[in-house]
Order: sequence, then C-alpha cells, then structure tokens
Amino acid sequence: MYIAGKQVSSEKTLEVVNPYNNKIVASVPAANREQVAHAFKIAASYQPKLTRYERQQILQKTAELLVKNKEEISDIITSELGICKQDSLYEVGRAFDVFSLTSQLVIQDDGEIFSCDLTPHGKSRKIYTHREPLNAISIITPFNHPLNTLAHKIAPAIATNNCVVCKPTELTPLTALKLTELVYEAGLPPEMISMITGWPEDIGSEFIQNPEIEMITFTGSVAVGKLIANTAGYKRTVLELGGNDPLIVCNDLSEEDLVKAAELAVLGATKNSGQRCTAIKRILCQENVADKFVALVLARAQKIKFGDPQDLKTDMGTVVSEDAAKLFEQRALKAAEDGAKILYHPKRQGALLPPIVLDHVKHTSELVVEETFGPIIPIIRVANDLEEVAKVSNSTAFGLSSGVCTNDLRTANFFIQNLHVGNVNIWEVPGYRIEMSPFGGIKDSGLGYKEGALEAMKSYTNLKTYSLPW
Repeated sequence: MYIAGKQVSSEKTLEVVNPYNNKIVASVPAANREQVAHAFKIAASYQPKLTRYERQQILQKTAELLVKNKEEISDIITSELGICKQDSLYEVGRAFDVFSLTSQLVIQDDGEIFSCDLTPHGKSRKIYTHREPLNAISIITPFNHPLNTLAHKIAPAIATNNCVVCKPTELTPLTALKLTELVYEAGLPPEMISMITGWPEDIGSEFIQNPEIEMITFTGSVAVGKLIANTAGYKRTVLELGGNDPLIVCNDLSEEDLVKAAELAVLGATKNSGQRCTAIKRILCQENVADKFVALVLARAQKIKFGDPQDLKTDMGTVVSEDAAKLFEQRALKAAEDGAKILYHPKRQGALLPPIVLDHVKHTSELVVEETFGPIIPIIRVANDLEEVAKVSNSTAFGLSSGVCTNDLRTANFFIQNLHVGNVNIWEVPGYRIEMSPFGGIKDSGLGYKEGALEAMKSYTNLKTYSLPW
C-alpha cells in the first residue's frame, strides 16, 4: 500500500485469489487503524497549489500511461476479478476516457458572475463565485469495476486540488495499487493520494469516522451505504449504491427491432459477467411480442463463449467468487420452483457461472427483487398496458437506471416521465453514459451528488461567493 507516496508494509496481510483457478495472485499489506489515521492526517494538512495547467497535465499524462500499460493493467484486473480480457481491456479504455475528459474539464473556469442591479432596489455591484477544495476525502470502492470506479473518484479530486485517502475492496486491491503508481508517475504530489489496502473489519470505521474527513464518496452495496449514512456524522456523503435495472421491450417492435432488443438484452445482462450496478437484471417484455423475443434472446445467449478469462476469444469469465456464483444459481433455481422456465443453464464450474436464461419469471421472485449480481437473463412477461409495465418496473426498492426499446415517441416519453429511476435510455442498455455526464440513482440506489466527472468536481468543492463594486 502507499501512504503519501511511500510504500508501507503492515503486520497483517491479505491474499488476492484468482476466482477462475483459485490460485493466489499476490499478497498485500492489511493496514491497521493507526496507519489509516496517519494517512488522513497527511491529507488534511497538505494544501495543494497546483495550477489548472499543472492539473490538466497530470490528468492527461495519467490517461496516456493507462494506454501505455493497458495490457498489464488488463491482466491484473482479469487475474484478481476473473472477468474476461475483452471486458478488462474495455475497463482500461473507460478509465482513459475519465482522465482524458477530466483533463479537458479542469481548464474550464467554473466561476459565475451575477449582476446586482436587476431590481428597483438593486445596487451597481457584481457577485462572483469560485470553488475551493475540501479537507481530506475518503474514497471507498467495490470490486466490480476496480479501475474505472477509482478513476471516477480520483480524477475529479486531482482536477479540484483535493487530497484523498482510498480504500479499494480487499478483493481487487492490485488494480488500485497500479493506478496509484501511474498517478504518481504522472507527477501528482504524493501527499494528494494514499491507497490503503486492508480488511473492512480492521479499517472500515476509520474511513467513515476519522475526524479529518470532510467528505466520503462510496460506491458499493446498499447495506454498507446505509451504514455510512447512519454513522458518518456531520460529513458530506456521496453514495452510489446498487441497482436492479430493467430493460423494457415494447410491443410496437418489428421482427428486425426485436433482434436488436435481444442483442441489447443479452449483452446488458452478461458483460462484465453481469457484475454492474447498471447491468440488466430484469427484462420486461410485453405479451404481444414475448414469444418471438424470448426465442431471439435464447439464440443469442447460446452464442456466448464462456471459460478461461485470459483467452481473448472468451466472451465471459467468472463472477467474483464461487460463493457468489452458487447464490445466483440458487436464485435462478428457486425462480424455476416458483413457476419460471429455465431455457438455458450450462453447468456451473466453481466461480464460472455461464448465462442462465429464464422465461415466465414472476416479478415478485427473489431473483429479480434482489440485486442478482451475475449473468442471469430473467424475462418477465408483462401486460400490453403501459401503466402496468411501469408499475412492475417501479416495484423494487432500487431506482438506478433503465432501458426502453420502443419506436413510439409517446411510449418513450411515458417511460421517461413514469419510471422512478435516475436514468432512462431509449434504445440502449440501462448503463449507457459518457464519463462526464451525470449518473446516479434514487431510492435505494443512491444519495447525494451524482457520479460523472463534472458532477463529482462540484461535490468535491465548496462554493464561495464574494461581491465587488465593479
């Protein structure tokens, strides 16, 4: 681990295991609370003075280093997470986008000017705004996007002259450590970032309750997010939590359109082994087109090549652990006991869980009520009535994203207005976005500022106003 640029060891260690072959990839230090507190003390006391030009250069250099080291980074991601090389290379590309786009945003002035002589009792003055960095920021990230999630939090911090202390999940720390090395190499003052590896039970509370922390930004489970909200105290929190995202397939689609919808459905449910908060976890298909659509989904799912994640021809690797794979498979089998039909279920091998396609899934099934974080493709047949479809879509505790396949503008507008989610994509998967656009959910899917480089830069700053007589 790294504390303000210094490589630090600890009495305890944690082992990183490859979920595909169960081999130990590496061991990293497991920090104690004192080490975390030391890192926050450094972060809070250091006052960055980087110019916009210097920040822009560091961000752009980091982006270039990601490209230069993409094969190595991709191998690290695949070895500790088990996703296939296709997906881990895509992950590196997205992180490049984050740093590259943020480097362009940082050179734009974020101040505003307000004239005061707008009313009969106004004055000939102007009010100006500018943004100032916070004290130490606590960053906590999950396993499913070990590079891109960190990029979305670290790049805005650099852009706004903030100091951060990061805790990546104990499941995928190697990717985080590599990114830290690249950021140092790009010229970031080492005091501005520390990367702490360790067990949640040892250091988790310090990342929430340390008095030096002014802001906590967390991506992860609903349970941990609510724990942070309840225990953080008087601190700014940004919580990007789970999702249970639907793809809605409407009955106005032609056979050609249904092919496109089936492609979106399968890819949206299985990319990154289904381990995305924005992955398609429910497919709501209107009855009039359901038979044709289900057949197309089945045919597309059967084409997915699953197996060795390091093989570039592999379309889908493992989920994060064998225990997770067992849980998701059990949920699929339980749905079948409740009346669903399993159409495709290749044999699970440890953490390697191939796509499972189910039809006639009840919308009250545990499989689709809970966030099933794996490559399951559950199809729920819904009425042709739009109000009923929206009711089913909104019936879970989550409200992150959704996708809608329709060619009818009135239908599209109906779902934009009536789906209780943070994002609605017409003719795209729920997770579609660009790295600078606002992203985040409502209900149990998120709280606070949105993610995305631009919104994150706002959340990492305090807005100050001042007025002058000219």
